[in-house]
Amino acid sequence: MLGRGLPDYAKLSGVPLPKPLPNFDYTKAKPRPYRPFRWEYHQTMSLKSLDPDFWLEIESTYRERMTQRIQLFAKHGRRIVDYMPGSEDACKELMEMAIQFLCARYPRQFRYDAWTGVFYNDILSSQSDTRKLHPLVVLLQNVPEDFLITLEDKETGLYVMRAGVSCSAVGWNMSEKIGRPLHQIHGPVPDYKEKMAFSMDRYARTFSYFTQTLQLTPCDRYFSKMPNSKPIQRGSWGFEVGEPLFLQTDEPEWGVRQKQDPDVAISDLYMRVDWQTLRRLPRSRAIVFNFKALFTPLTDFRDEPYIPKLVLKVLKEGKKSIMEYKGTWHVEHKVIPALEQWSKEQEDKGMVPKDWKVRTLDEDPFYPGWQERWNQA
Repeated sequence: MLGRGLPDYAKLSGVPLPKPLPNFDYTKAKPRPYRPFRWEYHQTMSLKSLDPDFWLEIESTYRERMTQRIQLFAKHGRRIVDYMPGSEDACKELMEMAIQFLCARYPRQFRYDAWTGVFYNDILSSQSDTRKLHPLVVLLQNVPEDFLITLEDKETGLYVMRAGVSCSAVGWNMSEKIGRPLHQIHGPVPDYKEKMAFSMDRYARTFSYFTQTLQLTPCDRYFSKMPNSKPIQRGSWGFEVGEPLFLQTDEPEWGVRQKQDPDVAISDLYMRVDWQTLRRLPRSRAIVFNFKALFTPLTDFRDEPYIPKLVLKVLKEGKKSIMEYKGTWHVEHKVIPALEQWSKEQEDKGMVPKDWKVRTLDEDPFYPGWQERWNQA
């Protein structure tokens, strides 16, 4: 059922509901192979229009991830889920939009009873009473995505993070970010002010919405005029030993990122992509970031044309401050030799021309031939 009894968010937002997948089998589903690598590599937002079918994505790791999320919340509490007064309407609206999306996209897996307010999850054989649970807890228990809700401060015009659920944070948590405006949240990011804020500025102008009213950052100016009907997406990436979903600087496992282990195996190395979407909620006018951590074995790159050579270029020649921020140093002693080997193999096999000049791929954020492999997976 399409979430009868809920507002028609497709009509309110101008973003159509996703195409239904009536024969969907989550155990066989794979996430799209996001490879958001660019060269020349600059720290920009690299924004793209969002395909409405992929706002939220269910795939084969779903049950495992949901178990992790519930356990993390039980252990860390407000480091995972937190909300401030004034965010109630936005949280409820986001929950309703997510429920409506899931019921439309995966009709065999999710149902909503408008009479009782119960959301049924047939993958987990669970029920969530949306009238008793906080909306963010409903999301935590059912959606494998994290959400950060920002609302405009009427006095300053700045967008401030007022609520969120985040189970896939590495080196930060909700208690450190909530209540802060965007420029403080992004403060540690190299070139944020110079490059990323400018990227948002430029994107705003493409909609002809840019204004000079108020002394706001480019991001705040963009958000103040961002339309409901233009959700966007981007991806960030890094490399990890294993698949750390939620990792804090005060945890023993953080030490893995501070050294180069000569004995770590290539089979234990993963690319982590945090695929992010950004949209305005039509009723509360909140701006919502949602993101999902996806882990891909590094060894998959061996059969993905152009990817080893492109990533190798970024690791070797990328701007030092950006690469230090990404924190790839702890695995580069293993990743770089592997990419060098696979790059040569691809050239020898004719997968990549020997004279190919490294650049951002036309298929960005994917790679040539990805759809055939993804559909076969």
